[in-house]
Amino acid sequence: MTLLAVLLSSTVGTSQAATVARPSPRVVRTKYGQLRGKIVTPSARYGAHLPPVEVFMGVPYVSPPLGTLRFMPPVNSPHWDDVRVADVPGPACPQRLPDFLKNDSATAAAAAKMPSGRLDQLRRLAQASLGNTSEDCLHLNIYTPASGQSVHTLEVEPR
Repeated sequence: MTLLAVLLSSTVGTSQAATVARPSPRVVRTKYGQLRGKIVTPSARYGAHLPPVEVFMGVPYVSPPLGTLRFMPPVNSPHWDDVRVADVPGPACPQRLPDFLKNDSATAAAAAKMPSGRLDQLRRLAQASLGNTSEDCLHLNIYTPASGQSVHTLEVEPR
């Protein structure tokens, strides 16, 4: 049910797709290393002008829960020396697709109750978000105003 809610809510976000993305000129320092994100200018929809945002995607916040760390409390992320380019989202956590996304009679029954094209849209969203999965999926996507000026230090804490 959670996946369905995420997929449905993400249909709203797709109507305001980013039209312009370019590498950020700024390098941001974290306690684990340096990051370079990208500047994204959202498309103007319905007459609204939205200011650019600086995006840092796929930022690890703990060590991957693999091997001996599996089913253990989180361990701090290892440090990195080079500037990490953070312009691609990290992989999604592995999960089972809802039954209504399969090609069977139950799907046909669900599709009969949906507006035309909705099931296809849900399938496209599921494929896009679940096409890249890994147990190393503990990453943050951070969005900040792209003011171009130095900003004060902000704590980012996943919840």
